[in-house]
Amino acid sequence: MQASDYHKHVDETLERVQRRLEAFDPDVLDYSTSDGVITLEFPDRTRYVLNRQTAASQMWFAAGARAWHYSWDAARGAWCDDRDGHELLENVGRVISTKLGRDVKF
Repeated sequence: MQASDYHKHVDETLERVQRRLEAFDPDVLDYSTSDGVITLEFPDRTRYVLNRQTAASQMWFAAGARAWHYSWDAARGAWCDDRDGHELLENVGRVISTKLGRDVKF
């Protein structure tokens, strides 16, 4: 994938996640952004991190003791996990839903 395409897909994904996170009360789920990284923080101080990995042309998501690596799948138009093919945004929603005890979709 060309660097310009990679950055376009990363930026679109990070913006989509950020827009969704803006709807949350910061006492329930707070977040911060910095140069291609979104850090989610919960009241119990648990942190999840979604970030670009430019050198690998991937996006990475870490939640608790788990971490996933995603590559862009042009046919699906989504970031897909290197191991089992699940989509990044579905997983982010699922993991946050589990943590909050309510349905969250991106």
